[in-house]
Amino acid sequence: MNLNNTLACPLDCFDTCEAVLSNGKIKGNKEHPTTKSKLCVNFANLLKEDFLEDAYISNEKVSLDKALQEFTSKLKEMNPEDTLYYKGAGNLGVMQNSPKVFFNNFGSILTKGSLCEGAGEEGINLGRGKNVNPPIEKLINSDVIIVWGRNYSITSPHMYELTKDKIFITIDPVSTPIAKKSELHLQINPKTDHELALLLTRFAYMEDMEDKEFIEQSNGADWFFDLAKSRPLVSYEQTTGISLQEITKLFEIIKNKSVSILLGIGVQKYYEGVNITRAIDSFAGYIGLHNKNVGGVWYLSDSAYSYEGKFSVKGKKYVPLPEVDFSKYKLVFIQGANPVVSAPNTKRVIEGLKNTFVVFFGTTFNDTCEYADIIIPATNFKAKKDVRLSYGHEYKAISYDVEEKQKNSISEYEFSSYMNTQFGFKGLVDFEEAFDYYTNKEFVDDSKIEKFEFLEELEVENLYEQKDEDEYYLLFRKRKNNLNSQFKEDSFLYINPDCSFEENQEVIAKSSYGESTFIIKFDEDIKKGCIVLFAGNKKANYLTNHKSDELAFSAMFQEVLIRLELP
Repeated sequence: MNLNNTLACPLDCFDTCEAVLSNGKIKGNKEHPTTKSKLCVNFANLLKEDFLEDAYISNEKVSLDKALQEFTSKLKEMNPEDTLYYKGAGNLGVMQNSPKVFFNNFGSILTKGSLCEGAGEEGINLGRGKNVNPPIEKLINSDVIIVWGRNYSITSPHMYELTKDKIFITIDPVSTPIAKKSELHLQINPKTDHELALLLTRFAYMEDMEDKEFIEQSNGADWFFDLAKSRPLVSYEQTTGISLQEITKLFEIIKNKSVSILLGIGVQKYYEGVNITRAIDSFAGYIGLHNKNVGGVWYLSDSAYSYEGKFSVKGKKYVPLPEVDFSKYKLVFIQGANPVVSAPNTKRVIEGLKNTFVVFFGTTFNDTCEYADIIIPATNFKAKKDVRLSYGHEYKAISYDVEEKQKNSISEYEFSSYMNTQFGFKGLVDFEEAFDYYTNKEFVDDSKIEKFEFLEELEVENLYEQKDEDEYYLLFRKRKNNLNSQFKEDSFLYINPDCSFEENQEVIAKSSYGESTFIIKFDEDIKKGCIVLFAGNKKANYLTNHKSDELAFSAMFQEVLIRLELP
């Protein structure tokens, strides 16, 4: 046990809450700059979780030692290239990366790319040379916040609390809670965000709002503006669904104001997601949002940018994360992930897991555990020390071991040390050395862009050109009561009432990749021609594409059109 009493929320969200244990109760740490004194719903749900307390082999309870010995014996029989290490985002503490060191030493196939933000991150990197958010004070002090493809008040409740008095503009196909609080909501057609960015750039020029100094210090601005003026203004209205009058109003709101853009992952869940994101960031550069004392653009940043990678590795062979075919490997080790629900093309995932030897290492029993041959319980976040770096802002959260670990469990660092010893590999960096480094390293503002590269070429295969009248765009949303596949599932299919179906009717949703049945729920907040499934819906990924995007080995969950049929 440790006298220190703070706890870092390990969950995959922007806020990175820090709690404190006081008189036996866990509450928000009022000293933490973003958490203040209130925990979000997800952290509260996490505290109610039933953590694994038993190891399993072939669905039979065994001791932790027996499970580890069985896994070790099995692995020693394997050719390393017949094994896959697959890590999810169930726990984002920095110490969770330690098992990758062992599997890299062993020679397993590792994964690259992302099921979440990868295309957008690459788009930011190509323009700025790095993916680093400005300090959050620049967001707090701005006059207007444009929320673009991000359900801000739901996914970032603590950040929202710090900025709730601002003027908001929302760009989203769904009238989200933040859209309802906004001065202006541009209900854009899906996968036309790049077109809107170009249209906004044209208006910025007409309003004399371009930042000439930033443009002169950057590369490719002329090429980017050529893209923006390559078609008539009015042509954008039909494709984006946004009127020129609405664009005029947006510029009336932001003119002579300090502006921030909060960019979500919704805009980049497409084949060309890299350049769609880059077009938006280039518009921001054109009007001078970068490198200012106030304002800027916030995305899901590289939280470890200025840190030494204490557990970083250079693998010999990688497979793109969205494209993983589990059946190609004789053994698959899954850490803190639930690919049966979270990975694209669920049918393919399940068939793959049925045809390999699966080892699951995590804190809770999930859908993927149903296919596991060995289950190894990981120590829960309250019983191990760790550091959570934030991708939403610059403040980290620190976890200490404030309770005894659950029986039969092992921490990720302990597991990695054990396996390295079993195979005679070099040991890990000392635990306390790594923990102290991440805990004590002071914040350095690395957000200044030295040389911005504007987007110069853009080719997008438009979904609206492929879409038939009876097809729907597929959108994914976050909700308050669950985080991806964790906590309370919502299994309904949501659609605007202006459709040919009835509420509570069962329908078959079909795509090019699969099909599944859903019960319909009406929601007037959804743009006509779209359907919405909440992240964590266990049937949703029967419809999605497992191929990677154009440039970043990233998933493209919304690059799909859906037909609805009656059974």
